[in-house]
Amino acid sequence: MREHPSLARRLVRPALLPLLALLAGCERAVLNPAGDVALQQRNLIYASTGLMLLIIVPVLVLIVLFAWHYRKGNETATYDPHFDHSTSLELVIWSAPLLIIIALGALTWSSTHLLDPFRPLGRVSADKPIDPKAKPLQVQVVALDWKWLFIYPEQGIATVNELVLPVDRQVRFDITSTNMMNTFYAPTMAGMVYAMPGMQSTLHAVLNQPGTFKGMSANYSGAGFSDMRFGLHGVTPADFDAWVARTRAAGRPLATATYLKLEVPSEKVPVMRFASVSPDLFDRVVNRCVRPGTPCMRDVMAHDAAAGGGDPHATQAGAGMPGRHSAQPPGGAKPKGALFKDESEIAPAPNITKPRQPGAPGATKPASPENRNMSFLLPTVPGQTARTGRG
Repeated sequence: MREHPSLARRLVRPALLPLLALLAGCERAVLNPAGDVALQQRNLIYASTGLMLLIIVPVLVLIVLFAWHYRKGNETATYDPHFDHSTSLELVIWSAPLLIIIALGALTWSSTHLLDPFRPLGRVSADKPIDPKAKPLQVQVVALDWKWLFIYPEQGIATVNELVLPVDRQVRFDITSTNMMNTFYAPTMAGMVYAMPGMQSTLHAVLNQPGTFKGMSANYSGAGFSDMRFGLHGVTPADFDAWVARTRAAGRPLATATYLKLEVPSEKVPVMRFASVSPDLFDRVVNRCVRPGTPCMRDVMAHDAAAGGGDPHATQAGAGMPGRHSAQPPGGAKPKGALFKDESEIAPAPNITKPRQPGAPGATKPASPENRNMSFLLPTVPGQTARTGRG
């Protein structure tokens, strides 16, 4: 007689179909790089995972083998209740993980330096070195609430939520933020780099494939975080020049007033293009002085340094800001610590833990349990006797 599938099996199979469909539709951007930096990062993930599986897989297999071999019904298995040590096993148990950790450490150290975002690229791709005469394309990135502003200083244009790059050309991103810490993340091109107000970070990357990809914010920054995304377009150098020309012809100028409107928090902002932009706008964003009449951080710090850092005894520029730990502070010699002073140099001060009653037992009876009685520090309640330190 033919056995029919169980009810549970008939219910599970249809339930798995939507899950498989969702997994099939997932875009694994990190594992499908379009740039050389992202490719090296993906290979680093593969290598690290493989090294860790060298110890994980054998352990999982041995768990099953040991459980099967030493099961209760296997009478041929050796039973040794007095076993407590094996030098061979100790060597295998400790040497294998140690070698893997050494390999992971060496891999992490080398890749951390080679893929440093501040470091200019050493190659365009695995088979194409960097042309030392070719100048990197500079793009200034500003994280706004909740949108991305991209400024092309050499081309004199700017865009919102649209990043167009020529393929096989090194790009230098200068990154900052206006209001709160954010993260610039283009997974198909390079790793994520933080954008922080009043600071400038740098990322060097390259796109090797033409196409349309996605970039996003990878750091929660408020209500509009989910839609803080931008389109990343890789085009040929000729198409990039044509796009720049179209933007100059059809865009509008990015004046200070327009930027201040962009700075206001907004969600789901469509793509915007600007035909011109002030060459010092990014610098003013970093120094937080875009709004007219606002002093720049750079000027405030320079004025403070010139005034001696606020020290009234300073007589020269920068005197209030010592450069080294061993430098003498302005306005006099380095103060002497209390441990190095004589008794006559130390001004008497009241001790808040000193007992208020005379004849404390600690003076004559160091081992007395009354020494732990601190009830005299508590406020006295009428009709209640003081507690003592005795059990």
